[in-house]
Amino acid sequence: MILKNFYVFEGIDGSGTTTQINLLKEKLGEKCVKTAEPTSGETGLFLRKILKGEIKTDPKTQAFLFAADRCEHLYGENGIISNTEKGKIVISDRYLFSSLAYQSVCCGEELPKLLNQSFPLPEILFFFEIDPEISLERVNKRGETKEIFEKIDYQKNTAQWYNKVITAYENDPECNMKVVRIDASKSIEDISKVIQDNLR
Repeated sequence: MILKNFYVFEGIDGSGTTTQINLLKEKLGEKCVKTAEPTSGETGLFLRKILKGEIKTDPKTQAFLFAADRCEHLYGENGIISNTEKGKIVISDRYLFSSLAYQSVCCGEELPKLLNQSFPLPEILFFFEIDPEISLERVNKRGETKEIFEKIDYQKNTAQWYNKVITAYENDPECNMKVVRIDASKSIEDISKVIQDNLR
């Protein structure tokens, strides 16, 4: 199932998704709702503590928590579906593709697939591709506390899983989701133009 007026931005840490979502939100204005995963809900806040290393959990537990947060993100009050039904355009910084990439690295691909198979797909997926060495350098320049996945070996593995996951969707003749691959090493302006061109 494709969810109309729902756009998702995906990529490894430091690929520039957040910057572009903020620019798109400015461009679209009031008709657009900007959101992200993990969410700002209770499950999402708990997940952010895990990502910061403040709480230790098994990788499989994390996979279940991400799926639970996503379910509320979709179906909860003022969630994605509620907003699209009101005629809003919803743009999300990360969605189920993150789970299929990140969680597959640490707990295998079967569990993330199982937990996320029933969620609707976005109308458009913008996939930001970048060398993990470059993206992690960007993360380091932020000067913020690193999250548990922000390590070069993990990011390299995640990048490979991302490509595998996205390629599978691209090659699925029954999948009507539009996939836009973006060279995230390009300038902010160039990337923004690619996104705008694909929204027309």
